[in-house]
Amino acid sequence: MKNKIIIYFWLIGILGFSQSNLQFEKANSLYNKGKYEAAITAYENILENNLHSSALYFNLANCYYKLNKTAPSIYYYEKALKLAPNDKEIQNNLSFAQQMTVDEFDAIPELSTSKFFNKSANMFSVNIWAVICILFMCLFVGFFIAYYLSKNTKPKRFFFVMGVISILALVSSFILLNKKINLDSERFGIIYPQEINVKTEPNLRSDTAFVLHEGTKVQIIESYQSTWLKIKLIDGNVGWISNNALKEF
Repeated sequence: MKNKIIIYFWLIGILGFSQSNLQFEKANSLYNKGKYEAAITAYENILENNLHSSALYFNLANCYYKLNKTAPSIYYYEKALKLAPNDKEIQNNLSFAQQMTVDEFDAIPELSTSKFFNKSANMFSVNIWAVICILFMCLFVGFFIAYYLSKNTKPKRFFFVMGVISILALVSSFILLNKKINLDSERFGIIYPQEINVKTEPNLRSDTAFVLHEGTKVQIIESYQSTWLKIKLIDGNVGWISNNALKEF
């Protein structure tokens, strides 16, 4: 009976996968025919079934780009890039879509050390960094035990050096693991309204700090009463907007 249940769920999984592939191919066919609105509906139907992939987000972004819809095209390119951060095609198309935005800001120069740590941390996922930390910890314990049990000077010196190297590698990996956790916890969103006034405080009566337009990427650094979000731009400016003014990715 148990085997029959396993086979039953396995068949359901296979059928569901095949159906999603057929839906994806149908959506791609609509896109290739230039029926972008219909293709968007087809792609979004797949998303409603909790089936996500970089290819799906990428194709959906392409549809919106073809329709000159700045905000959703950038939003879905960013979603695709989050799943495939090293994909050059996604990066290129995102840069083309960003050229349609009105706002331009000068980014605060990033320190070379900070850039190095960010790039290094993004080499692997949190889970992989955790496994690397465990691996170096096991190596350190192994070398320590070998050093303790060794009687001769030469192997004792070797195990000591390898133990020092492994503990340094462990500390470095742990630092990068925490850096990756912090990077993954950062929240970003895309401004959707054509134009919006960013406030100095989380209320409509406060002064306008600056104006943003659709498609601009912002960092979300704080929320207030589930209705306001404090955002930060790449140039360091901060302000408050309504939480329905952007879409988080």
